[in-house]
Parts: sequence; C-alpha cells; structure tokens
Amino acid sequence: MTTTDGHMCESDQRPLGEAVIRGWCKRCPNCGAGPLFVGYLTVRDHCPVCTEDLHHHHSDDGPAYLTVLIVGALMTPLLAWVVSAFNPDPLVVTSVFTIGCVGLALYLLPRLKGVMVALQWAKRMHGFGDRT
Repeated sequence: MTTTDGHMCESDQRPLGEAVIRGWCKRCPNCGAGPLFVGYLTVRDHCPVCTEDLHHHHSDDGPAYLTVLIVGALMTPLLAWVVSAFNPDPLVVTSVFTIGCVGLALYLLPRLKGVMVALQWAKRMHGFGDRT
C-alpha cells in the first residue's frame, strides 16, 4: 500500500535481510520453503509452496558480474601468495587455479542470482509489488 505522496506504508515493507538469506539458499524469498530455480539458473514462474509470482525478476548480467568480481578478488591475492611463497610449476598453478576459479564461480552464480531476485522482490522492483 502506498500513501498519497507515493511512499510505501510501514506495514507494506518486506524483510530485506530475510529475503536475501532465502535467495542465497536458493529458496523463495516470500516463504523460504519453495525452491527458487527449476534448473541451475532458471527462476520458476511462481513458488510451488506459497504461489508467489517470481517471473517478474530482471537479474540480467548482474549475478555474472558479481561472480567474476568476487572470484577475481578472492583468487588473485591467493594466486600471488602461492606463486611467491612456493614457486610451483606453472602448469600446476594453472591447473589448480583454473579448477578453483571455475568451481567457485559455479558455486556462487546461482546463489548470487537468488540474492538478486530476492532483493528485487523485497524492494518491489520490476512488478513484484503489483497487486492483481
């Protein structure tokens, strides 16, 4: 519900922190019980538990950019430390860090997409606030 000046009423606020945690766990931001995804990254049209519409999301490339940013920020200093401290064979470094980067990216990507969908749901962005 919005007031006459366009601001949302306090009773109409959605819990941001709780929604983000549910999104990180790949769960429905509304109830926390239903799965958010059909497959690896495909968001369901609606929650099978609470029937909340989820098709409004517009995450686009946001989760991918965040994934690259986080993986790069974590792995770059680790790579520099390993090379300077142990001076390993370049093939070993390349193999280990390639597997590590890909594994971390595959772990983070659906969770960050869940966070983006939950953030949009909590802030009523892109149609999540429409009453129909």
